[in-house]
Amino acid sequence: MTPVLVLDRINPIAGNQAEGPMLQAGFESFVGGAAIPLRHGLTLGELALLMRFQHGIKVDLSVLPVRRWRRDNDWLDMNQHWLAPSPNLPSPSSLWIYPGGVMTEGTNLSEGRGTTTPFEVIGAPWIDPIRFSRRLQDAGLTGVRLLPNRFCPSFDKHGGRSCGGVSIHVTDPSAFRPCRTAITVLAAAASMYPDDFRWLDPPYEYEYNLPPIDIISGNDRLRRLFARGVGSISQDDLTELLAVGNWWDTASDFLLYE
Repeated sequence: MTPVLVLDRINPIAGNQAEGPMLQAGFESFVGGAAIPLRHGLTLGELALLMRFQHGIKVDLSVLPVRRWRRDNDWLDMNQHWLAPSPNLPSPSSLWIYPGGVMTEGTNLSEGRGTTTPFEVIGAPWIDPIRFSRRLQDAGLTGVRLLPNRFCPSFDKHGGRSCGGVSIHVTDPSAFRPCRTAITVLAAAASMYPDDFRWLDPPYEYEYNLPPIDIISGNDRLRRLFARGVGSISQDDLTELLAVGNWWDTASDFLLYE
């Protein structure tokens, strides 16, 4: 078998939390090809071990672990210099939001691409930032403040146009739930601006049939939940959508760190 050595890297938003939606069979794509939640909580090495098992990959896999990392440590705990893995992840603060904020890519809302703070702002030209932020203040979100904001992307969605919306400030990373937060923001936009908000059509990331939001979230449950009526979405609906089931039982055999 081919030998493969993975020099492990930490999960920069800690490894003790997981949050759905879960990717379901039939929704595999270039965006996601494994039955894992949007926020999975694993390191690169742990994911490699899990993928070898799930997909039956015939390699002689070895993982060199990271030293001095615990599952509740995030990037800032490690006191390391930040090197952006993408122009759209310019800082550690953008990472906390990304697992949920990426779902905004499946909508006609700007996720901040074309600004200096991608994924830390969400908005569109038709949104009133004051009314929108007030609506979200009562949503019961934890570990985050959603402040009224106006921004103008230099490119991508609504490039060159002034967008109203919110800026996302994570105040308590351990309590923050990025996926619940993102879905709550999208639901507020769909509820307040039903004539303007929409899901984007394919193609998206080499997928020409399934809607972008389906392959980003890993299934069509979010889109079907919105179609039922955003005004009727309850906290129980969100909890069910975001549940990870027996994910940690599945992942436990591949965890390398306490």
